[in-house]
Amino acid sequence: MTVKTIGFIGTGVMGKGMIRNLMKAGFTLHVYNRTKSKADDLIEEGAVWKSSPAEAAEGAGAVITMVGYPKDVASVYFDDGIIDHAAKGTYLIDMTTSSPQLAEKIHQAAAEKGLHALDAPVSGGDVGAQKGTLSIMIGGDPKDVEDLAPVFQAMGQKIVYQGKAGSGQHTKMANQIAIASNMIGVAEALSYAKHAGLDTDKVMESIETGAAGSWSLSNLGPRMLKGDFEPGFYIKHLIKDERIALESAEAMGLDTPGLALSKKIYDELAEKGEENSGTQAIYKKYWDR
Repeated sequence: MTVKTIGFIGTGVMGKGMIRNLMKAGFTLHVYNRTKSKADDLIEEGAVWKSSPAEAAEGAGAVITMVGYPKDVASVYFDDGIIDHAAKGTYLIDMTTSSPQLAEKIHQAAAEKGLHALDAPVSGGDVGAQKGTLSIMIGGDPKDVEDLAPVFQAMGQKIVYQGKAGSGQHTKMANQIAIASNMIGVAEALSYAKHAGLDTDKVMESIETGAAGSWSLSNLGPRMLKGDFEPGFYIKHLIKDERIALESAEAMGLDTPGLALSKKIYDELAEKGEENSGTQAIYKKYWDR
């Protein structure tokens, strides 16, 4: 089945960049968002507005969801939504970072209706979404991944099939666990440099290409130093991911103290009103020290 029309649900910070790259690749985009005004610019650029997830699914060869929380994922798929309204043979791609167990549930329900469901969370932040350089981690049927290669290639640079349904979400949890402790390290390193009276730009120049180098240091470190805490990825969403990762790790009998510490710090920031700031706002923890 050749996909020409894509229903896309979720036009937030990540979704907008992904939608624009899909349109640039020649796909027709039908979009839905709970707040229509957040899709107005996309509509002006050629996307077609749909009034519900169900309507976005009707007539689409593939439906992509990029929403906030697992409860939102469950709602758009099961509450008289995508699964009930997509035509047989439609590809369903959840790119939200969500629960591996929910991904398995969606895959099973979709298969019973003759639909093809994949869990395909991403990494790369708002910059990767805008540039089409996301890392995409996919769980589901490998044949479906092969069929959807042009769709994934329009949004990402590193596209890896991870295994059966739920495997993409488990891989994203591993990604978030790696980020959790790394963000603490980046914030503490730059705070140390600042308190030592160093030129922080020169410190960045020295350490970002050495053994301490990381995506977070190179991309979010400069934002920290400039006091730019606008969200590429919201603190509230990282807390959600960390909660899922902690629950999954606990179910496997795995202790993850670095992840637990990171969640504690981000919970404290959220309680201080930073839940809608970007994850680089962890730097604020060290401002007065």
